[in-house]
Amino acid sequence: MRKFSPDWFRQQFPALHEPNCYLDSAATSLRPQAMIEATQAYYQTGGTVHRSHYSQAKETTERYEACRQQVAALINAADANQIIWTRGSTESINLVADAWLAHQLHPGDEILVSEVEHHANLLPWLMLAEKTGANIVRWPVNAEGELEIEQLALRLTSRTRLVAVTQMSNVTGYVPPMADIIVLAHQAGVAVLVDGAQGIVHQATDVQQWDADFYVFSGHKLYGPTGIGVLYARKDRLDEMRPIQGGGKMISHVDFNGYRLLPAPWCFEPGTPNIAGVIGLASTLDFHQTVDWQAAEAWTLKLADHAAAQLATLPGITLFRAAASPIISFVFRSLHSADLFTLISEHNVALRVGQHCAQPLMQALGVHGTLRASFAAYNTDDDVEKLVKAVTFAYQLLTEEE
Repeated sequence: MRKFSPDWFRQQFPALHEPNCYLDSAATSLRPQAMIEATQAYYQTGGTVHRSHYSQAKETTERYEACRQQVAALINAADANQIIWTRGSTESINLVADAWLAHQLHPGDEILVSEVEHHANLLPWLMLAEKTGANIVRWPVNAEGELEIEQLALRLTSRTRLVAVTQMSNVTGYVPPMADIIVLAHQAGVAVLVDGAQGIVHQATDVQQWDADFYVFSGHKLYGPTGIGVLYARKDRLDEMRPIQGGGKMISHVDFNGYRLLPAPWCFEPGTPNIAGVIGLASTLDFHQTVDWQAAEAWTLKLADHAAAQLATLPGITLFRAAASPIISFVFRSLHSADLFTLISEHNVALRVGQHCAQPLMQALGVHGTLRASFAAYNTDDDVEKLVKAVTFAYQLLTEEE
């Protein structure tokens, strides 16, 4: 039976057994005890996958492969074999760039990237364009920091080969109209890669309903382990991909005359994988099955709304927050965010400060950087109070010195 109570949920996270105010979940979430125990149990028992036939290795391989099905169910992929393990969203995007798009690009072709993107969904395309002579086309945000479908339509051309867009901004929490974006791109014959690193934990995701060509996310933003990520590829796109690395476990035969690849996804996973990461992710997804995520997200947004309303009363503050967002970025007029951050940290409030790996969006918003508070379902009303108190203290102290 799925359930959610703020107290019960918080108790599942050992990092919060002390009165910590953790508001940096957009960078990485904390981990539940069940995930920690599963990872520890794997390291205590050992064993590898796809190589050995003793009982422990077989059991580990079965659990490892079953996690593909769990991920497929999470994002409603048609087939678990459309799930490729990577080290995270960044490697997943680079894999699409090198294994799919690189051999199709010609000089003058275009990759359309939104201005909202994290650097992980911009730099791989810039690097690929540099190597191939392709061009990067910017899809700009409007004055509210949002993307407009009309602007996308204007930028799609016969040379466009891919649209790269996030499911949720890691700066403002803005959610682009993904279904509309994909329909418009596909009408123009253009593939779409969706960066789900932020969105996966806050939104129900259905890659079939969207008809996404590629979808990526990282375990560590989903209450799971670091170092494990997912690349989902639509079946026709998967068939067009070419392995870019060679090694063990990806072939059915090899000799000095050549080799035969295993089918996808295994041909894209050479070498000994992050077994503990997959086992930990599997346990995290087991944990997910016990939680009413609609109620959890409603609680998260209630906290963020309350915090934003209180912060907005402070003189000189500018909030960068989309509607119904778990993320609040903010700056103060005439005050340096790093100075504020130093004082806030003295109150044991964990925030983020800087450009959040989103420099183009910062430029579009007209700021050098922001402070960012990002809420998750384990946060409490007490966290809101601590945040507002710490920010108010820092603001008052710095303005007194002016």
